[in-house]
Amino acid sequence: MNKLKDWKERLKDRHMLTLVVCLVITLVVIAVLGVYTYHKQKEFRLASENQYNMAFFELVDYVGNVETYLAKALISSTPERGAETLTHVWREANLAQAYLAQLPIDNEGLTNTAKFLNQVSDYSFSLSRKNINQEALTEEDLKNLQEMHDYSVELENTLNQLSADMNAGRISWGELTKKGSVAFAQQVSNLSKDSFSSLEESFHEYAGLIYDGAFSEHLTSTEKKGLTGEDITAEQAKQKVIEFMGQDQIEEITENGESENGDIPSYDFNVKQKADTENPVTISITKKGGHILFMNYNREVIAENISTEDAIAQGKEFLANHGFPDMQETYYLKEEGILTINYAYTQNDVTMYPDLVKLKIALDNGQIMGIETSGYLNSHTERNLAQPKISKEEAKKSLNKNLEILSEGMAVIPTQWQTELFCYEFKGRIDDTDFLVYINAETGKEEDILVIVNTPNGTLTH
Repeated sequence: MNKLKDWKERLKDRHMLTLVVCLVITLVVIAVLGVYTYHKQKEFRLASENQYNMAFFELVDYVGNVETYLAKALISSTPERGAETLTHVWREANLAQAYLAQLPIDNEGLTNTAKFLNQVSDYSFSLSRKNINQEALTEEDLKNLQEMHDYSVELENTLNQLSADMNAGRISWGELTKKGSVAFAQQVSNLSKDSFSSLEESFHEYAGLIYDGAFSEHLTSTEKKGLTGEDITAEQAKQKVIEFMGQDQIEEITENGESENGDIPSYDFNVKQKADTENPVTISITKKGGHILFMNYNREVIAENISTEDAIAQGKEFLANHGFPDMQETYYLKEEGILTINYAYTQNDVTMYPDLVKLKIALDNGQIMGIETSGYLNSHTERNLAQPKISKEEAKKSLNKNLEILSEGMAVIPTQWQTELFCYEFKGRIDDTDFLVYINAETGKEEDILVIVNTPNGTLTH
């Protein structure tokens, strides 16, 4: 009897132990599953955040392009240029809508924004058809374009503020999902629906042109007109580096071999300066002719002891002393105490925009921290410029009548077909927006329009 009781007690203990073990295993499994699920959810949230960020910043870019092209459409004076510009508006607005739809916000604010972009797209497409058919835009058309441009500026400003808030961590996508109607609050125009076409047209992929100076993207050509001279050796290139930098400034030169994959083959070097052994200078010398192609040096610039005007003058003098005479500053940008300037060659007071050299100048002591000459080496030559076939006064007749002319000049501009056009260059203003308008000096045709962006840090063009 006692044995039976003892056996029952041991059986009960084993049963309890088994239950405890099962309970512990269950808790461990639950904990592991919880950790796994947490990490998976975290990965999913991160992937979603990245997707939303990509869509948002694409939206910001495309809305900025819409605003720029609407501004250009307002001053275009020829049907050909108007058709091209309005087609850009249509495409950019469509792409902006596509990225807007990817954002995780469903509210009235986004509905109004989407409606506005749709109206811009449809209306600009219908007006471009008018221009293609050689029909002039009416005063009502221009009024509607002006109104759309005004609202596009408001939308762009709101998106830029949101972008700044996100980058600073002041707002997250979770908050936007809840507060999107406030963040995206837009007073979008209620233009009459009758004013807009209901055309459903497809659009192609489009890459907007963003300039850091007039025509700075047209830097390559098959014929390197400015690349003169015979091929040199690596040792000769090293001597060019010493001449450019100054023997007394150099602690050590390291050869990095040849660069054959670029647009212009070069010998590449790293230079350690005596005054700063921590930050090497990267420099490239062209294999053909031994021209300076590229130089870059990075250091912290704390103080700004030199004015923008003085730095520009010093840069011009530096270029003249290093084989680049008759250079004129065009556009510049100041960031963290460094002034980056585009200089263009001038011939008989005509600005040669294809012949560009870019300089980086430190504003604490005027040191040249960088140079890039590929535009100049691709394009530089003495042009045989014919006399203009139309006068400046005749060229002005091609301008938008609302353009307030601020300055006049002549320029050679590049085209996407690697040709050049001799033009009158008019800088003007409509409302608070500045423009550069190029009128062909032979035909009187409006060839190009650039929007000038004046910022506290410099002047750029789009």
